[in-house]
Amino acid sequence: MRKIVAGLHMSLDGVIESPEKWSFDYYCDEIGQSIKSRRDATDTLLLGRTMYQEFAAIWPGQTGEVADFMNGTPKLVASTTLTSVDWAGSTLIDGDVVAALTALKQQPGRNITITGSATLVRSLVRAGMLDELHLTVCPIVLGSGKRLFDDTGGRVPLELADSQAFPTGVVHLTYQPA
Repeated sequence: MRKIVAGLHMSLDGVIESPEKWSFDYYCDEIGQSIKSRRDATDTLLLGRTMYQEFAAIWPGQTGEVADFMNGTPKLVASTTLTSVDWAGSTLIDGDVVAALTALKQQPGRNITITGSATLVRSLVRAGMLDELHLTVCPIVLGSGKRLFDDTGGRVPLELADSQAFPTGVVHLTYQPA
């Protein structure tokens, strides 16, 4: 059975917004290898509207290993506002996202991976659809910005499945439903 796996960069105070502005200072080869191993276990990307629009504006014009993965991997887009998607290999999920993903998880294949897309991740955690939540926590306090979990929706128990510390002070935490 396939898994739905999400990966986000996070500050110590829980901010996930615009990690490209603050997380690269903490990058090291070991973090790159960790990200690559998750990418190698993926055969489908799942994106929310905002992340889809950001990626579709950037990746089609890029080359290299990561660009080849982003451009060549099938992409599912969960959105209630988009009516079409035009990035090669992209499919808009019409209707009930949970039902569509439930059916997809039953099909053979590797992981369905979400990068960013906080609203989508939040909704899938609350719906019990997310199998793994990977948080790459950087040793910085930002003070303000969008957080993964706001104060709506109530409690969702998770259990720590794995952790790894990197030389730059970053900690990678893997959570699963409890």
